[in-house]
Amino acid sequence: MSELKTVTTLPECWGHRGASAAFPENSLASFEAAIRDGAEGIESVRLRSVDTDNVHSLDVTRLACSVMFHDPSLERTTNMKAIIRESNWHGDDGIHQARTRKSPVQAIPTFAQSIELLMKPENRHVKFNVDVKVQNDPDRLFRLMHEVISAQENWEKDLAPRILLGLWHPKFIEPAKKHLPYVRRAHIGMSPAFAKKWFWESCETFSMNFSSLVTAEGEAFRRDCKEAGKSIAVWTVNAKEEMMQCVHWGVQVILTDYTRRWLDLRAQLSEDFVTTSALASGSRYFLWTNWRYYSGTQMIFSRLAQSYLLKAGGPFEYFPKLVDIGYLVMVAFFLALLYAILRVLFFLFLLPIRVLVILFRLLPTSVVGRTPNTL
Repeated sequence: MSELKTVTTLPECWGHRGASAAFPENSLASFEAAIRDGAEGIESVRLRSVDTDNVHSLDVTRLACSVMFHDPSLERTTNMKAIIRESNWHGDDGIHQARTRKSPVQAIPTFAQSIELLMKPENRHVKFNVDVKVQNDPDRLFRLMHEVISAQENWEKDLAPRILLGLWHPKFIEPAKKHLPYVRRAHIGMSPAFAKKWFWESCETFSMNFSSLVTAEGEAFRRDCKEAGKSIAVWTVNAKEEMMQCVHWGVQVILTDYTRRWLDLRAQLSEDFVTTSALASGSRYFLWTNWRYYSGTQMIFSRLAQSYLLKAGGPFEYFPKLVDIGYLVMVAFFLALLYAILRVLFFLFLLPIRVLVILFRLLPTSVVGRTPNTL
């Protein structure tokens, strides 16, 4: 163990969508399995807000809840076909009835149910990385999250410090500061350059795709994070060779579908780092054997990811809706005022000319028609 301390500090284990290799992703069973394995954290993957219909006699009120689900539609992992943002939670076709295709069969959990799991006495040590879906309305979503978080007993001490808000799109930064100022923020992405440009000042953790950190740009980014005291989490790391590379990089967190695999390897490294590292690292050339690790490939992936973010989430700058409307009204008012002023100035400028024209027309024809010679 003393040898290990002189070599490295081993990364924490966070279950990617829980222990999703063995259990239905983003289900309570998957979260519970990762915790049982010994994971220090759970990555929830893409919080989505949906409407709920609460029917009391003849009164129907539209409320909202947040569900833990990766895709925009249900059919890939459940027995239902529906687009989440167009669906209700309750009702005959409500998505509360959806069940996972993978066993053990599970319902889709809400954010509130996930928080209840974390607040159990035996789970008070588990961290919760909430991966926010880019199509969400940030103000609406974060208000819902705050309502759930702040409803817990002693939440400021026992819950808030364990939540890490994962943001893909820059437009979520300001709403997160406004509605969830007590929650730590992380950028989730595939481009070190994009992370540095949009999230460097606002996030303390960077959750990056493994391949994006392999390149020269990734190496420089890892170095900058270390110098600035920023934490790095790496996803989705399932192969032992990649796990060992993360260890050598000195990252803080490994996100994996196979929580048991990384925890077992970590235990072996704690026992005998040198031997285990040599056996698990694989070929010294393995980073050259996968096309995903090359700079050209990463450049293409980065461009595609940014194009998707723009298409799905809109411009990277954030403009609050109320400020947006007020700004447009203000601009319209001043444009109208400017137009009126210009009209007045134009009228005043033309007035003398119009008076001269009228006077000229009033002069006798004999005078108007005279020439200098006749005069």
